[in-house]
Amino acid sequence: MSNKKVILVTGANGQLGSEMQALSGSYPEYDFLFVTRSELPIDDEKAVENFFLTHSIDYCVNCAAYTAVDKAETDSEKAFIINGAAVGNLAKHCKSQGATFIHISTDYVFDGTATSPYTEDDIVNPVNLYGASKLKGEQLAILNYPDSIIIRTSWVYSYSGNNFVKTMLRLMKERESIQVVSDQLGCPTYAADLAAAIMQIIERLKQSPYLLNEVKKTGQIFNYSNQGAINWYQFALAIKEFSGTGCEVNPIPSSQYPTPAKRPNYSVMDTSKIQRTFQLVLPYWKDSLQKCVKLLVGQ
Repeated sequence: MSNKKVILVTGANGQLGSEMQALSGSYPEYDFLFVTRSELPIDDEKAVENFFLTHSIDYCVNCAAYTAVDKAETDSEKAFIINGAAVGNLAKHCKSQGATFIHISTDYVFDGTATSPYTEDDIVNPVNLYGASKLKGEQLAILNYPDSIIIRTSWVYSYSGNNFVKTMLRLMKERESIQVVSDQLGCPTYAADLAAAIMQIIERLKQSPYLLNEVKKTGQIFNYSNQGAINWYQFALAIKEFSGTGCEVNPIPSSQYPTPAKRPNYSVMDTSKIQRTFQLVLPYWKDSLQKCVKLLVGQ
């Protein structure tokens, strides 16, 4: 029988889950359980209960989520079940096993009216139903298991899945010019960097059992993104630069690109707490973007 600590990763085929899988080979001292939605639908209470009855879990990283921001406006019931109730249920089962629960949330819990980076203690006020469903998940996780660790992240992209970087690369290949919103400010997050940070957090917690008590004193919510704040237009310009495309990129206001779900105009987050607590070094957004674009264009 293995004495290795077991890490359960839900949503294994998503952007973050895929990066966790790619990283797992560098951590042979752990046994990883990667489960996709078909293998463990987190909104199926009986399936989750049976899974925890038949597996001994030390850490659970919940990467599973309902991520269709615009669709959530008309499909809110499903969004609230997956992003809300299911998260609380996972937290409950983690508590029953004494497993560390790490849940991924979003900058969309904020309304975007701030003028300086959001801290973990700032007032939450989602402007769309996706953000509201993610906030519900945070609340239920902490209610059901006060030891839960919640990581709010923003503008996630990666080599896999659907994301802004891959969409821009496709459009820049297909068109001579594109228009990109320039009045929404935030921080990109390379999923590979977040995956690495999560593993470092798990390592720190394993090495220092008392660290979790310190975390609880300051609150278990943490902000994570790459360093540096930009708008979507600047993001697109950097993608153009690294891909070497000749496509023209033009800035437009959000009013010229209406979407079913409102987006926060400002969602820059202060990441000093996660850096300080877990001794993390967060890469600069442009350095990480360059790595990802090189992978995507095969350079």
